[in-house]
Amino acid sequence: MPTKLNLASKPFSNRSLPWVVTSVLIVISLVSLVFIVRGTRRANTQAATVQNDLNELKRQENELNQRVQAVKRSLSFEQLQSLEATHVLVDRKQFSWSLLFADLETALPGSVRVKRIAVKGLTRDGDATIAELELVVVAKDSATLTGMIEDMDRSGSFHAVLTSQNILRGRGETGSEYELAVRYRPRNGTPTSNPAAAPPPVSLAKDSSRGNGL
Repeated sequence: MPTKLNLASKPFSNRSLPWVVTSVLIVISLVSLVFIVRGTRRANTQAATVQNDLNELKRQENELNQRVQAVKRSLSFEQLQSLEATHVLVDRKQFSWSLLFADLETALPGSVRVKRIAVKGLTRDGDATIAELELVVVAKDSATLTGMIEDMDRSGSFHAVLTSQNILRGRGETGSEYELAVRYRPRNGTPTSNPAAAPPPVSLAKDSSRGNGL
């Protein structure tokens, strides 16, 4: 005789299973929440570090810009022009200062003393780089200076024009100080690069005579 079950009067039930499932879900949610919180904190910390680094870089950039502006304000218009021209020469790596000094050594007489050389500008003539220079020299008399200018013009590398004269009146000083506007074209047309020869400052003072080098 078959057995009959009355499920209506004795239904099957497992009261612990829902609590177990609920507890597992709660534990999983809590663990996930912990990982999410940790990840969020780590991301926020990294974002704050990156922002601090950016702020520091921005501060350094502002300081450098302020220094650059301060230096520019301290320079005269002529010095700024000379500085820009010098930077162009260095960037192009086409100007040989040793060649310039060698050409000057050949063109200047021994009695003339070079006091200052400054780059005033830079132009291009075909493949040649032409430098506009300010040359200040000390000579005993105007005849010596005139002969020097003629020798410079005959060399083919220089074209010099006298712009001002200042008679020296200090103790033990004789002659005059002459300022020349010089257009310099190297002998080979285009200045060659000379990595070993570093460019001089914007204004290069020379107090030694020709016999001691420029």
